[in-house]
Amino acid sequence: MKRYANEPAYVLHRYDWSESSLILELLTREHGRIAVVAKGAKKPSSNFRPVLLPLQPLHVAFGGDGEIRTLKSAEWQGGQVMPTGDALLSGYYLNELLLRLLARDDPHPPLFDVYGATVRVLAGEQPQLLQPALRAFELLLLREIGLLPSLDLQTATLAALEPQARYALHAEGGLLEADEEDPRASLPGAHWLALQQALDDPAPFEATLRAAAAMGELKPQLRALLHYHCGVSTLRTRQLMMDLQAL
Repeated sequence: MKRYANEPAYVLHRYDWSESSLILELLTREHGRIAVVAKGAKKPSSNFRPVLLPLQPLHVAFGGDGEIRTLKSAEWQGGQVMPTGDALLSGYYLNELLLRLLARDDPHPPLFDVYGATVRVLAGEQPQLLQPALRAFELLLLREIGLLPSLDLQTATLAALEPQARYALHAEGGLLEADEEDPRASLPGAHWLALQQALDDPAPFEATLRAAAAMGELKPQLRALLHYHCGVSTLRTRQLMMDLQAL
């Protein structure tokens, strides 16, 4: 039976498996999204109980050849506190995106690093960085799994963008010149060019976060694309955010 140790990981979701055990969806750096069973994790005496928390950096050991492996150990790596409030809900939103869009056993080490950087921003208690960090993660996730078109060209014609013209990101057609009157439905070409430059930066998360910070209109553009590829009209975590804001 194969066994892997000292693997960087985060808990994305957990399910009850029996009266005493859990099935966990983990995001690991070298193995991608995997499912493991944590035997006895619900027992008060279990060493798993205090560490199998979402949005916390772990090193795990697991074994097995089946679709669901067996978790052998999990160690908290420390270094950050649990996000709270809107930041916590945003973390659950990241997890939902990964569960919906990543296939199991498909590793994406750069995406794992971007996820870790985003979680650190969420835990950093800097509200002004929350939305830009989410936009940066969304863009880098879509690019990593091949669902983001080039942002410096019109997708249909491969024509260069005009900095002053406005373009909209369509789920099926890619980046197209916009004819809508509503400015929230598109972005100037200069913004799309800046985002592509940031994505190509050697430190793409930090560069894309900085670029997205001045682009409030980016959120509805990416929301439509993500909903299309997730196959839903509204993600569960986003609906929960809206319901809480309406209280």
